[in-house]
Amino acid sequence: MPKLNALIAGSTGYIGIQLIKLLIKHPNINIKYLCGNTSKGKLISYFDKTLKNKKLPKIIKFNNNLLKDVDLIFTALPNSEAQKISNNMLKKNILIDLSADFRLGSAKEYLKWYRIKHKSKKNIKKSIYALPEISKNKVKNYKIISCPGCYPTSILIPLIPLIKKNLIKLNSIVADSKSGYSGAGRGVHKKYANNNLYESLSAYGVGFHRHNSEIQRELNKYSKKNIKFTFTPHLTPMFRGILSTIYVDVINAINIKKINSELIKFYKNDKFIKILPINSLISTNDVINTNYCYLSVCKTAYKNKFIILSAIDNLIKGGAGQAVQNLNYYFGYNVKKGLM
Repeated sequence: MPKLNALIAGSTGYIGIQLIKLLIKHPNINIKYLCGNTSKGKLISYFDKTLKNKKLPKIIKFNNNLLKDVDLIFTALPNSEAQKISNNMLKKNILIDLSADFRLGSAKEYLKWYRIKHKSKKNIKKSIYALPEISKNKVKNYKIISCPGCYPTSILIPLIPLIKKNLIKLNSIVADSKSGYSGAGRGVHKKYANNNLYESLSAYGVGFHRHNSEIQRELNKYSKKNIKFTFTPHLTPMFRGILSTIYVDVINAINIKKINSELIKFYKNDKFIKILPINSLISTNDVINTNYCYLSVCKTAYKNKFIILSAIDNLIKGGAGQAVQNLNYYFGYNVKKGLM
């Protein structure tokens, strides 16, 4: 079987590098082009020494003529850049986007949260928000696949099954999330130069982080009522990983065993979701460098309130790993290809 040719735009960022590392292990993929603006002419090993002995193309600047040579386009670019590329896609191209360009339902909503006019309104309805364990084979019906943000991934995976089953109250959900600084991109070192990045914990985007819109939109799909939740992200002095601590109130005195069993039942066929025994303490160390999401339901001092711990690697399960999962679903490959 011939390999699919892939182009990675934004190949030198943390997500781009991680995507390369996964795709070179994928037996059905040939990385045809690596693209970057300021890195043109360099080898990718300049940005990551572990790629030194891999047969990879030199970095070139993206241009539309490259699209005729590839089947897959992966975009790990600043917001709005993937929209421009989508306007020039050929019939043979599949776009898997890791930015926020197609995560929201309308150009109006995108403008509200990202303060940028959407440059490909016609393609919004042609795209799918693809959290792999939820969307699965539905991606086959779309040419533009939008991968969720890293924080939303850690929050939506545990909440969607519980909301679908009407097990938790919809007006008191709290998600407190802590991420490694790689989630802020390579520019994080300059942006937080005066914040003692490597020795301090910082809250940011309090109450109005952009991911609120994404989380709200997705949770509302599974509820008859508008959901009210509070999300607060934090930047931590570790390189990678996310731990989300989610507080929920249950309906009708539902017990913790019911919550846990519903999560197990919902994800029983999903290779990358691991539900730990009740009250298990988990950490980002459990999932670093994997595509797994670990979940643990924990008791509190109140019988109708529980805490769900959710841990992922933001660069893999929260980024490049989801892109590869969606690739596997689209082409009918084993979901573990490139990820195990």
